[in-house]
Amino acid sequence: MKSIKTTIILLAALLSLGSCDFLDKEPTSATSDTYLKTETEATSFLKGIYAIITQQSYYGGNYFYLVGGDDLEHYGGSGRAPLNGGLICNNATSSDSYVTSFWYTLYAGVNRANILLSQIEDIKDMKPANLKRYTAEARFLRAFYYFNLVECWGDVPFYTEPVLDVKNLQRAVTPRATIYDFICKEMEESAEDLPTASSLNYEPGRVSKSAAWGILARVYMFRAGEFHRMKVAENKEETKKYFTEAGKFAKMVMTQGHGLAPNYWDYFIDQCADRYNTTANESIWEAEFAGDGKGTLSTEGRVGNIIGIQAPDLSSKTDYVGSKDPGFGYAFFWSTPKLYELYTSNNDIKRMNWSIAPFRYTQSEKGGPVDGREFEKGKLAEVKKQYWDQSFQYGETDSKSKIGDREKTSATSMYDRNCGKWRREYEADKKNKNLTAINFPILRYSDVLLMIAECENETHSQPTTEAYNCINEVRKRAGISKLPQNLDTEDFRQAVKDERAMELCFEMTRRFDLIRWGEYVQNMNALVSRAQTGYNWNLGPDNVFTYFNITEAYNYFPIPALEMSVNKLITKNNPGW
Repeated sequence: MKSIKTTIILLAALLSLGSCDFLDKEPTSATSDTYLKTETEATSFLKGIYAIITQQSYYGGNYFYLVGGDDLEHYGGSGRAPLNGGLICNNATSSDSYVTSFWYTLYAGVNRANILLSQIEDIKDMKPANLKRYTAEARFLRAFYYFNLVECWGDVPFYTEPVLDVKNLQRAVTPRATIYDFICKEMEESAEDLPTASSLNYEPGRVSKSAAWGILARVYMFRAGEFHRMKVAENKEETKKYFTEAGKFAKMVMTQGHGLAPNYWDYFIDQCADRYNTTANESIWEAEFAGDGKGTLSTEGRVGNIIGIQAPDLSSKTDYVGSKDPGFGYAFFWSTPKLYELYTSNNDIKRMNWSIAPFRYTQSEKGGPVDGREFEKGKLAEVKKQYWDQSFQYGETDSKSKIGDREKTSATSMYDRNCGKWRREYEADKKNKNLTAINFPILRYSDVLLMIAECENETHSQPTTEAYNCINEVRKRAGISKLPQNLDTEDFRQAVKDERAMELCFEMTRRFDLIRWGEYVQNMNALVSRAQTGYNWNLGPDNVFTYFNITEAYNYFPIPALEMSVNKLITKNNPGW
């Protein structure tokens, strides 16, 4: 009984978490079936359903440690010991606190949606338009949270009614096929009543038809590859059906006025500067963060702090503003040599010089302001032709100087660099040490284009004209050549995989791509010996190699030990856990 009470308390706590922007007011916990009485209360409660996304256990921070380990990125930093949380360092157990928190956070989101959906039609002052929209949003978000659960755990307990008492916590797992059917139906139907992206002025904090269709395409594509991790024979007819559905919904996004920003970095500068789509309508859905840690709401995240460019902690220096303090960054996320070599082999210097940091911030005096950047050899000249005028500058000097922008005298043979996608220099001053208002992408248009390219190839058993057009649109923005027109199915499939790597690295989609392709374990294991030898990998000889030495168990998350201790209808854990 004590364990059951503990679970109830945890669920209640997760029902009173923070929110931001549209989500500027959080709901209190639901304790009865008569909680929602007015439209105002329904609005507040809907914000609480959205607020799940930005929790510390989700995009607020810990999600990166759960899904961030793949063949393009790893947890690292000079002399940094493995993280004791999440799956990123290949040391998780069924008692892992990050895994447990994520499980209960997702179910809190499901429960919030179930409560709203069970009561909203009885609210007497609900405007018909808001009734339709709120219902659609709650249905979509519930389906999205279930997709996260299936994507990470496979078969899971399935609830479509509110859980308001202890006995309803006892629930066996439901086969994922049943949950997939539910997810697909809910997302497709809810999209009909969601607003268009244009009616939202392409502000991506709330879901639109574009977001629903794009995420639904992602669901179908992951479902198409489930046979890999389930270790069953492929049903080719079923696989084709799922890719056909994915392609259909991804193409529907193309009709909604989205496009690629002129420069790859434009999208991320907007995110870091708390702006939306200033150069093109590329952003479709973002996890929204706001504030600087000084307000009453828990709306800040860690993007740019734990994942972003390494920089010193100067938060206590109140007179260090602007370029003197570009914002503290732990830089926990580093590229693997594989990502570096993908960029160089494709001559993809635009995305390379933004995604993996081509420089480090420097201080000429310990404790003093940042007064320079040291670039890798050859990178200063490249960046001057790219985003130079949009970044902090420190005055060009020679390589012998301790200040200013300068280059190393010789090229390094080390290919691991810290993530450079989210840069705190674009945040408003003065910066909080650890908390940021930088949003994180859940879906953007380049991802949709690459989904279409992949689906066209899979459904037609060869790349179509549309497949080439979509992938080449992404490559054109990157400044690299079009693909040759004579690729066969397998060659084009690999081209899409590589393009997704170069375009979407560090955006927490790669692990799931590898799983649905049936390549996660083999791609990770292939890096073990290289990390051990340290070949072009500065952090390899220490402990990084163990992060890649994963087993088949890592195709799933472990069902939390806490859940199994209170829910006796779950009788076994996922394979290998």
